[in-house]
Amino acid sequence: MTKVPDETAVRVALWRALHLRADAPPHVVEDEVGLRLVSPGEDWQQRPDMAGEGMRGFRAGVVARARVVEDLVAEQCAAGVAQYVILGAGLDSFVQRRPEFAGRLRVFEIDQPATQAWKRRRLDELGHGSAPWLHWVPVDFETGEVWWDRLVENGFDPDRPAVLSCAGVTMYLSEDAVRDTLAQAARAAAGSTLAMTFILPTAFDEPEDPAAHEAAGKPKPGPRVHFRSYFTPDAILGLALKAGFREAQYLSTEEVTARYFAGRDDDFRPAAGEPFMLART
Repeated sequence: MTKVPDETAVRVALWRALHLRADAPPHVVEDEVGLRLVSPGEDWQQRPDMAGEGMRGFRAGVVARARVVEDLVAEQCAAGVAQYVILGAGLDSFVQRRPEFAGRLRVFEIDQPATQAWKRRRLDELGHGSAPWLHWVPVDFETGEVWWDRLVENGFDPDRPAVLSCAGVTMYLSEDAVRDTLAQAARAAAGSTLAMTFILPTAFDEPEDPAAHEAAGKPKPGPRVHFRSYFTPDAILGLALKAGFREAQYLSTEEVTARYFAGRDDDFRPAAGEPFMLART
């Protein structure tokens, strides 16, 4: 019996759906595919990780990082890049929601075999099936499988540029595993781009003056949580360059907030602390 995906993947899918129900338009992303995959029951909005104000900043961060990646994919696809790799895909629904890329883009989803088997079964049950432009790349990370090798074996062309995303993943990895992920991603052909989120060491610090922090329009910190790895911008940029990327750029939470949440009057914005690193080969 194929097990249900881990709770983190479920939570992300439900937050994306809750965004359409709990937050005023304009919506940053519109995604209910994950909700249908999970089929959590009628009372899902009352889950502790869904209800209440404390989770709004995290929900905003989840939809923001999805939008950053999808805008990057659209930009690169328009420039002729035809491969998109999703590391730790979970219940990502890009293929189901963005049919306009069919025929122009090949998408490779990398995740644990059991998670992918469950997802494929649910897509079949919902009538989505498996799009011809979607390539499944099952990788058992816990056994030390080299995901780059599995990627190539499943049809990825290492001689052609690609967009690679690794969003909401690094915090669950050791620093050595992050280094290894960067080293493998840096093998992508010239002209490729990696979009990777990471957690700042100060992500969950309370501001000294909460009122002034909020008045300045800065994202609110979220509740204290514990992850396996944290990086300063300089540290993650340095790791990317050492791994072999030609250049690396920091995209802060504040920049993402200004890009997608400006002009809102409902105080809906990402919690501080999960910015992006954009690296190019």
